[in-house]
Amino acid sequence: MGDNRAKTLRELAERLDLSITTVSRALAGHEQIALKTRQRVSHAARELGYVPNRAARQLVSGRSGFVGLLMPIRGPNFVDSYLGEFITGLGEGLVSHGLDLFLATVQQGQNELEVLRHVVESGRADGMVVPRIAEQDPRLAYLAMQRFPSVSHGRLREPATPHNWLDSDGEAAFAEAFDLLYDHGHRHIGLVTISDRMTFRHYREAGLEGAIARKGDPSVHLSVESFPRFDRPEGVAAINRLLHRDDRPTAMIGLFDEIAISILEQAARAGIDVPNDLSVIGFDNIAAGAYAPPGLTTFDARIRSSARDLAHMLVRVIENPADQPATRLVRPDLVLRASHGPAPRRPNVNE
Repeated sequence: MGDNRAKTLRELAERLDLSITTVSRALAGHEQIALKTRQRVSHAARELGYVPNRAARQLVSGRSGFVGLLMPIRGPNFVDSYLGEFITGLGEGLVSHGLDLFLATVQQGQNELEVLRHVVESGRADGMVVPRIAEQDPRLAYLAMQRFPSVSHGRLREPATPHNWLDSDGEAAFAEAFDLLYDHGHRHIGLVTISDRMTFRHYREAGLEGAIARKGDPSVHLSVESFPRFDRPEGVAAINRLLHRDDRPTAMIGLFDEIAISILEQAARAGIDVPNDLSVIGFDNIAAGAYAPPGLTTFDARIRSSARDLAHMLVRVIENPADQPATRLVRPDLVLRASHGPAPRRPNVNE
């Protein structure tokens, strides 16, 4: 049985009785080519097993076919559950557009902005996805100055220029977390957060503080401990400062799930029962949270589906750069598990 595949662009064009230029532009999705022709060419390419040569396609379209993502290397013992979910979703979204994900690693001690400049100026990517946005983020400032197609998972607090973003509504989630704990009788809340000036930290803390202020209950007390984001020993120390206070909070919130899971671990080591002695809530709904005893109550930030949506958003930005910036705020879903419960009754010294 003969091979009926079209191995080259010329063969595909001959089978369709079209010019090579028309077929090439149709495969690249050029709007100058009639929709029916683009559909016909696409269908024939699938039927005949034609796989376009990436180098030739780049010469015709001026595009690489790759979307870039910087991946900082944090060290051999650092596990980043967020990034794993995010990359999976991003890849799923890009493949539906015939694009591939290009990971540019940033070694420890290397300047992330320099790596970004190299990716952009070398033409290796048609667009960039930027996660974890700082309150003042030089990566977004550089991309805006270059007018390079990009989307971010997160937003700037006070952007100098509009940018394309999708973000989780951490402010609403942390307000909901407080209301849940308050309704369970908790009046002393502990927050373990990071010291880095990240936008997601700002909005989540603002949501918690705003909910406390709206309640207007003078008996509510918030105790806060912070640490540098990627310093696990300091994170453990911050957690234990709250756990071993004479007036230990009856509930503790981790800024994200890795912190909340560490709270569960340190509480177990200290003989503090969760949820009978202490309630714990996190944010992100990473897979490990469901298996961390007794099961972490958290908020599903929809990391994977958000990354897929960001991929679709970036493709629109690449194809229509003159459009107005796209923005979207995603409301996380509360995931109730066993790590929260009624506040423990403690003796009142005034009784």
